[in-house]
Amino acid sequence: MNIIHTESMPIANGHYSQCIEHNGILYLSGQLPIDRETKKIPTTISEQTNLVLKNIETILHQANSDKKHVLQVRIYIPNIQLWDEVNAAYSNFFEDHKPTRCIIPTNELHYDALIEVEVTAISKL
Repeated sequence: MNIIHTESMPIANGHYSQCIEHNGILYLSGQLPIDRETKKIPTTISEQTNLVLKNIETILHQANSDKKHVLQVRIYIPNIQLWDEVNAAYSNFFEDHKPTRCIIPTNELHYDALIEVEVTAISKL
């Protein structure tokens, strides 16, 4: 087991690792749409989805992977009415790659975020 941590990755705000690699599989913790520089969360679900996917892409690159190597995605949203906008941003991000996915409606998320995304991927090694 290898904990992946670099200065370019979003900082974990709790007692967890952002990414762990084990036997070539990358496990990314749930990511909130927090801007690394400003520490702010955008207002709209589209902006939040784009930011959280950008943060995930940063972690994947730091772990020697990319979005084309994502196997599974779990998306948590506080309101199922957000599904269409999340799906549109998600589709734009992944383009023709279609990892397995579930969207889970929850109660409120930490910091009143509208989305949290968890990913399992493979390393390019």
